[in-house]
Formats: sequence, structure tokens, C-alpha cells
Amino acid sequence: MILPIFTYGQPVLRKKAEDIPLDYPGLQTLIQDMFETCSASDGIGLAAPQIGKSIRLVVIDLDVISEHYPEYKGFKHAFINGHILEFDDSETETLEEGCLSLPGIHENVKRAKRVHVKYVDENLQEHDEWIDGYLARVVQHEFDHIEGKVFTDHISPFRKQMIAKKLKMLASGNFRCAYKVKPARR
Repeated sequence: MILPIFTYGQPVLRKKAEDIPLDYPGLQTLIQDMFETCSASDGIGLAAPQIGKSIRLVVIDLDVISEHYPEYKGFKHAFINGHILEFDDSETETLEEGCLSLPGIHENVKRAKRVHVKYVDENLQEHDEWIDGYLARVVQHEFDHIEGKVFTDHISPFRKQMIAKKLKMLASGNFRCAYKVKPARR
């Protein structure tokens, strides 16, 4: 089922999400719905707060970018109760990011090229590992959502000032979008 994506200005996007029990009711269905929603919105990742649920659940589908990143062919993964334990800031990279919850906004964001994460996958297997490359960027972006942050929190005050009007329009529900959304106000 394709779910509406909560957009900038929705309080759930600023709330730190909670860990969930592994017997969370309807977990596998929710994961599938999130993958379907992400795909229908032309996204590569989606966090539960973006569909109005303040729980630590993220889905990432990098298969859609495998033409440019062949190492991610077939990569489709859920991250349950995910936490970033450590950022390896010895190497960083600045790339443009966008977000399904902030349609029409794209900004350059500096992120660590490697992160140490702990999570449970969709098969309920525990992981404690270092992730690098483009996946590390996507994990940081999506895990920001479960920490109550959005990518524009990582840009300079000058850039924030430059996009302030766009953010205000998003928060007021005054925008158009090609996918199903739940704006803060309309």
C-alpha cells in the first residue's frame, strides 16, 4: 500500500523516534508498504517518521541507482532500531541531497564517508558493522529522520537563509508534488 509522505513542518519529523519490539504488530507489512511508497515516490530511502510513525525503522533501495553504482545491484534493505554508533570523520564528502519530505529542495551536504551502525534487518538478524561509500551517506540521511533531523539541518546558516522562503512554503502546505503527501497545513 502506498502511504502519504509527511512533509516539512509536520511535528513527527522533529521527534526522536523510539526503538520497537521485534514482534511489532504488522512489521513485515509495514516494511513492504514503506518499500512500495519509496518506489512510487522515486526515492531511494524512507524512514518511518516520513510516514507519520515515530519508530526507528528505515528502508533503503539502492538497486534503482545501480546503473551509476553497480555495487548496489539488488540492494534492498530494512534497518530496524538503527543507531549510528560512530562517524569516521577522517574522510568526508560533500554531495547534493534531496528528500521526499522536502520536495523541490536540494542542497550540498557534507557527510562522513564511513559510519559504524547497529541495527536489525528485515529477517530479524542483528548487525553491528561499518558501512561506507554512498550507502553510508544514505544511512546518515535516513537515520537523521529517526533522530528528528532533516538534511537542511546540516547546511550553513547562509544557505538556510537562502531557502527560508521555500521551507516556509513547504510548512504552510503551499507546494506541488508528484507523489502522495500529507502536508503540515493546507
